[in-house]
Amino acid sequence: MQPQSQRNPIEIKISTVVAIAVILHDASLAVLSTALKKLTAHSSDYYSQECAVIDVGNIDCTGMDWPALIDVLQSSGFHPVAIRHAPPACEEQIAQLGLSVDLGTNASKTAEVISAASAVKQQVAEPVVVSSTQPPMVIDTPVRGGQRIYARGRDLIVTAVVNSGAEVIADGSIHIYAPLRGRALAGATGNTAARIFTMSLEAELVSIAGIYRTFEDGYPALAPHIPIQITLNSDKIEVVSIQSHN
Repeated sequence: MQPQSQRNPIEIKISTVVAIAVILHDASLAVLSTALKKLTAHSSDYYSQECAVIDVGNIDCTGMDWPALIDVLQSSGFHPVAIRHAPPACEEQIAQLGLSVDLGTNASKTAEVISAASAVKQQVAEPVVVSSTQPPMVIDTPVRGGQRIYARGRDLIVTAVVNSGAEVIADGSIHIYAPLRGRALAGATGNTAARIFTMSLEAELVSIAGIYRTFEDGYPALAPHIPIQITLNSDKIEVVSIQSHN
């Protein structure tokens, strides 16, 4: 009798992880800390341990206090996993912190691109064209806080509420036939023509092609009970009632 084959105790598969790219335009930790606090409304768990790739290609890393930089990012809820475009002289110190050194050759894998800087500017990944033949991803149940849904290479349709602390991401457009209370990121890989639609805007953050907008100062004064459309006009997020475009 042949012995039954045993399962290997470890299995390795290729997996794609959605990470935030934190692109630094200032080497001052004080400036970066202030910018992050403004961006996250002083919330220490705003990004809920989101994996983050820190891009330092635009700054002079000479004398950078890497542990202190990691602390600054962690204080806003980021979970740094790699440093991108670090000079060779810094690679050993980065490795000692348990972080990977990313040379930036796979930048198109980053789904959400947010820049933390004194001006809090954005940088957009290379655009990906969403095929019209690719069917949308459809979610019929509420998206819970802490849950993330990513429609890769297509549109996303959600027929239930997106709760606070939840995140919905699509390379195409996002359609939410219920209140949007969490975060919605359309055109995640650079599609500037993507849009976000929702029956009620109560979002924490919206983003199109890496350009984002938060609502700490309140929501736009729009007609009640009218579906909302969010678009990208140049480098500015616009929020309008769908009725106003008809």
